[in-house]
Amino acid sequence: MEQGAARERTTETPSPASPPADAAHGDPADPAGTADTRSVRVPGQARGGYAAPDARGEQTHGEPAGPVPRSVRRHSVRGQVLEALRTALVGGDLVPGEVYSAPALAERFGVSATPVREAMQRLAVEGAVEVVPNRGFRVTERTPRELAELAEIRALIEVPVMLRLARTVPAARWAELRPLAEATATAAARGDRAHYAEADRAFHRAVLSLAGNQQLLAVADDLHRRSQWPLISSPALRHGVLVADAAEHTALLDALIAQDLTVVQALVREHFTGSEC
Repeated sequence: MEQGAARERTTETPSPASPPADAAHGDPADPAGTADTRSVRVPGQARGGYAAPDARGEQTHGEPAGPVPRSVRRHSVRGQVLEALRTALVGGDLVPGEVYSAPALAERFGVSATPVREAMQRLAVEGAVEVVPNRGFRVTERTPRELAELAEIRALIEVPVMLRLARTVPAARWAELRPLAEATATAAARGDRAHYAEADRAFHRAVLSLAGNQQLLAVADDLHRRSQWPLISSPALRHGVLVADAAEHTALLDALIAQDLTVVQALVREHFTGSEC
């Protein structure tokens, strides 16, 4: 198993160019956490290359360094690492079936292994990765059956909610959501799966938030995120699926504004079962 944080703190020496980033900053959900504006780099996709063996016993040979990653900024180190890893998962920079060690990823991020390990443990709870003893974390890939099960659960939750909202929410409120639907269309047109996933979740959260149920939002968002982990292997198929999925957002808003319950129900069910987004 990977060695604990106590040993790590005594053995890791931060690079002058990359100051230790996990010293006293907690998760964004921790009210006692201190804001941190340092940036974390998103790792590039693993395709060849070599990483030096890790002194703490986690094997890193065969893990590619990938292209120069872009930067993101969040309020805490662990929080920004978690978001960067989620982006890398959806965007395909972390490959299903591949094993990644916390120290190797930490080197790419420019932080110590502690916040990376904590973020990966969170992703393991979400089902995006699984722990591989003495090696790190393997990126999981949803089976078609798992995706179908997730789609069924999402439909069971969201269809009745949207039908109820269609009867009660004024047309003007639905019209306010058009920029969110347009954002998904823009990302889909670019074939940008990572940004599409973010815009897609934002759209669905905005729709469901009109129900005024925070527990519903939490459950629905978790199911939504879990359905986004696997990759679509064919770039052409990926682009076509994203474009069709985005078009359904606009059509759904039109149906909600018109209070056409039959179309709303059909669109929501098709939205979940007809794509992997």
